[in-house]
Amino acid sequence: MKYRELGKTGLLVSEIGLGGEWLERHNTEEVKKVVDRCAELGINILDCWMSEPNVRSNIGLAIEGSREKWIIQGHIGSTWQDGQYVRSRELDKVKEAFEDMLTRFKTDYIDLGMIHFVDEKADYEKIMGGEFIEYVRELKAAGKIRHIGLGTHNPAIAKLAAESGEIEMILFSVNPAFDMLPASENIETLFAEKYDEKLGGIDPERVELYKICEQNGVGITVMKGYAGGRLFKAETSPFGVAMTPVQCLHYALTRPAVASVMVGFDNPEHVDAAVAYETAADAEKDYASVLANAPQHAFTGQCTYCGHCAPCPVEIDIAMVNKLLDLAKMQDETPASLREHYHALSATAADCIGCAGCEERCPFNVKVVDRMQEAAELFA
Repeated sequence: MKYRELGKTGLLVSEIGLGGEWLERHNTEEVKKVVDRCAELGINILDCWMSEPNVRSNIGLAIEGSREKWIIQGHIGSTWQDGQYVRSRELDKVKEAFEDMLTRFKTDYIDLGMIHFVDEKADYEKIMGGEFIEYVRELKAAGKIRHIGLGTHNPAIAKLAAESGEIEMILFSVNPAFDMLPASENIETLFAEKYDEKLGGIDPERVELYKICEQNGVGITVMKGYAGGRLFKAETSPFGVAMTPVQCLHYALTRPAVASVMVGFDNPEHVDAAVAYETAADAEKDYASVLANAPQHAFTGQCTYCGHCAPCPVEIDIAMVNKLLDLAKMQDETPASLREHYHALSATAADCIGCAGCEERCPFNVKVVDRMQEAAELFA
């Protein structure tokens, strides 16, 4: 298992995480088997947005005795009322639900205190300007949460959070299908049966979001990495072609600022299938060829940092140079930290010999040689 820094939190999280939602369908013994298998394979982060009491208790029992080995992403604002889940901003309900999570998890703190499910601007503004955020700050000051996070499906909200200076990490829905869509306050638009055929490539607002998160040190953990499984079948995929779990995972993990993908597991075999990503060959991870050859919505001309351009004869990490170039172009003046990162590379864009072999391999027809020249000039 490989581990990544989650923004500036100081936490090292496994690339594959445990998304707890599916565990609601299972009993205590079955949940423990899944959690134990995750731990055996090096998974160290779990997300629990669910408020249902039994699943919380089952997870708590599964991690008992090994709490310190887990980074828990627990949600603030997910409540259980009259036998059902309710997203709430009523502070008495919110407090009760959070304390219930601590009790059932048999812990006195949550590593990542997630402001739960914020997709509307009015909701975000009310949270960040009122008693809700004050409560979250109190939790952090008391050590009941270690870091403040926020969950959203809306890139416009994620951007506000990333620029707030207070939200340290974001749980965001990332997959190649959702990435084509513009910001919306309605999550149902992400699961539409058909997308507008004029769509093509990653929506500019999402491109900007990933770069802002990388720039500001706001880490991203991923939900909906498989788009609810719709990407696994050609007939349900908006691209008209099927993708594999490994390809979906690789797509998410090649986005700037992404640290971990939360995957839902029904059984230990599902854990094995996801963790197989860590030993998959490059050809198995290759989402780029699939998207480039799809009958709909090819990402023509857009670098997705997929690494398909490699190998370079002078060993330039072309994907990294492109990422640093895009980050630098966002700002009027290139930050010293980006320059330092660029010049620390074993080979830079200035070493490009213009052979254009990378362009022949690029599935999206990116003008790589031109971008190397642009980077060499910008970082000179």
